[in-house]
Order: sequence, then C-alpha cells, then structure tokens
Amino acid sequence: MENGKIERINALARKSKSAGLTEEEKKEQAALRREFIADIRKNVRAQLDNVSIQEEDGSITNLGEKYGNKERH
Repeated sequence: MENGKIERINALARKSKSAGLTEEEKKEQAALRREFIADIRKNVRAQLDNVSIQEEDGSITNLGEKYGNKERH
C-alpha cells in the first residue's frame, strides 16, 4: 500500500477521534481499511508460502506447496 494512503488512514482516524467524520469520509475510511487489510493478508500468505518445516521423519515440507493451492475464505 502506498504511503499516501496509509497517511490518509491515519488522518481520518485522528479526525474521527477529534471532530468526527462525514458519511463520505466514513466510506473512504472503510474502503482504505479494507484495502490495507487485503494487502496485509496477501503479504502474510506470500511469506507463509515460502515457509518449510522439517517433519519428524526428517523430510522437508514446503507449506506453500502443501496448502497454497487450497481455496481460501
């Protein structure tokens, strides 16, 4: 996510606490938060796809190959 959008999220949060938001600003804030959370989820999934674990029998299992293609909710 771009730094400008993160700064806008923070500005709306500060304004929400002090003066309150208009309906348009509330919708903008909600959309920005959804985008931010989607980006975080995407980054975490990408990191987990690159994680490998060593099984008790000594074999190495790549979690991205094992779980990466499953349908996500």
